[in-house]
Amino acid sequence: MLRIHYDDYESLRTHGEETYPNECCGVLLGKNIAGEGNHVRQIVRAGNTRTDSAHNRYHIAPQELVKIQRQARGLGLDIVGFYHSHPDHPAQWSKTDFAEAHWLGCSYIITSVDQGKAVLTNSFLLTGTGEDDKNFEDEPIQIDIATHVAEAEAHNQKGQE
Repeated sequence: MLRIHYDDYESLRTHGEETYPNECCGVLLGKNIAGEGNHVRQIVRAGNTRTDSAHNRYHIAPQELVKIQRQARGLGLDIVGFYHSHPDHPAQWSKTDFAEAHWLGCSYIITSVDQGKAVLTNSFLLTGTGEDDKNFEDEPIQIDIATHVAEAEAHNQKGQE
């Protein structure tokens, strides 16, 4: 299971809307909790360096990925996944997505963006022991709204004082 804070979930969906009709991409930072899955603590937007077909492909420059990985380590976090959008296509992995996925144990989030509006977001866990037996498995997403709700309630109470 992938756990993600409500604000991060909404932010990655908004990122897809902002880059429409091109694909957006980014990195999920957090921790893998044994028996619970990947817990996202922060998302990092990345630039899509594809110039040939950015409307249906994405690529994160290696130097940017290294920078993000260093940032994660500095925060005591790991790269636990990636996200990207599918403009006017389903939130389902493609053959290209699968061929270019190499981070075993990571979550791959895909948001379908139809006519500029984020519609559906799915996550897929890359399993296996290597390139020869890797596989995408459907991964449930748990959106943590408790903190978001608590912050809103605290804000409302301040306004009533």
